[in-house]
Amino acid sequence: MNSELDARPLVELARRWVIEHYPYNRDHLVRAFEWVLRLDPEASDAVQLAALTHDMERAFPSPEQPLHTRLNDVVYERLHSERSAQIVSEWLRQQAAEEPLIAEVDRLIRAHEVGGWPDADFVQAVDSLSFLETNIGLFLEFVRNGRFTVDEVQDKFIRSYERIRQPHLRAIAAPLLDAALANLNDLQCELAPRPQSGLGGRAVGGL
Repeated sequence: MNSELDARPLVELARRWVIEHYPYNRDHLVRAFEWVLRLDPEASDAVQLAALTHDMERAFPSPEQPLHTRLNDVVYERLHSERSAQIVSEWLRQQAAEEPLIAEVDRLIRAHEVGGWPDADFVQAVDSLSFLETNIGLFLEFVRNGRFTVDEVQDKFIRSYERIRQPHLRAIAAPLLDAALANLNDLQCELAPRPQSGLGGRAVGGL
């Protein structure tokens, strides 16, 4: 590929790569990218690419892939971020991207769970905004199938909101969090055991 490929076509190539290779949760990544364009249309190429590709290690299972067995796991989050950065950096080199751009995308993806400077905080924030828009149904299904508890998922929703450092972005996220928690509460009520009459285990209002 032409080494003079400018970044905007490269971003579009990355979007197509995500859509093609990560059908399981591509909506989350694409929506994070759309939040970047909505909130800062002049965001750097590195920020756009990092937001768009920050979870791509999950698209390429292998024995080296970190295991996600609990939701609040800083070791998993670090390993996940590092592996995503490695995979995205390799893909960018295959597209003949410039090394300074690759290095900055790598740096941002490694920090997307923790932030730490303005661009990294922004990538982390759009990750959270997209999560609260696109991934709520997925996590409600995790509760339904017993993978995680209501309390674990509630904590995940709240932490996704609270890690947003910028007050104006928190204000955007607040109604998304409220809706997520309302849906979780509805599911908890749905799954709650029905009252029993005490007469042979027949539910109140039975025959």
